[in-house]
Amino acid sequence: MSSNTLSDKYASRYREQYNSKIISFLKESLSLKNIMEVPHLEKIVLNSCYSPAVTDSKKLKKLSSELSLIAGQSTVMTKARRSLAGFHLREGMPLGVKVTLRKDNMYDFLDKLINIAMPRIKDFNAYDSNKHFDHHANFNFGLVDQTIFPEIDYDNIDFSWGMNVTIVTSTSNKEHSKALLEQFNFPFKKSASK
Repeated sequence: MSSNTLSDKYASRYREQYNSKIISFLKESLSLKNIMEVPHLEKIVLNSCYSPAVTDSKKLKKLSSELSLIAGQSTVMTKARRSLAGFHLREGMPLGVKVTLRKDNMYDFLDKLINIAMPRIKDFNAYDSNKHFDHHANFNFGLVDQTIFPEIDYDNIDFSWGMNVTIVTSTSNKEHSKALLEQFNFPFKKSASK
């Protein structure tokens, strides 16, 4: 069996949805002339920095293993770029972990995040699109607790940690980026009608 056949057999649900429905819908609704102008997801970056882990390597390893479980791939250690005496940091000290998701891993994580993890957030409020897009039209938000993900065994938690999630798109237009995420049912606050 060729690698193409194998990857086609295991195509992410959200990736299939994007290719079969979302591309044509966005091209029409955003009045784009060329299909190559249609915004798409480029990567999702998960980043976690847990301050007690700076001095405790066991906690950093636990954080890394739990984030790897959630992401479905290995994490990379982040290190201090410069020394800060006030924070007891020396250049090169490990601070946290991050992981960059692309292709099917990215689509699978987004599917899990929107349809499984976010509904488990207590007192969840939808995201305000005016506050979370940066000047490159990437969407940034935080999650405060790892237990919303099904991979985490609640009985084996040593400490609670959160993460920053950055969804990077191919467009620098915030409205186009929002329109793309809305097609994946991302929970944005409804704008008040005038």
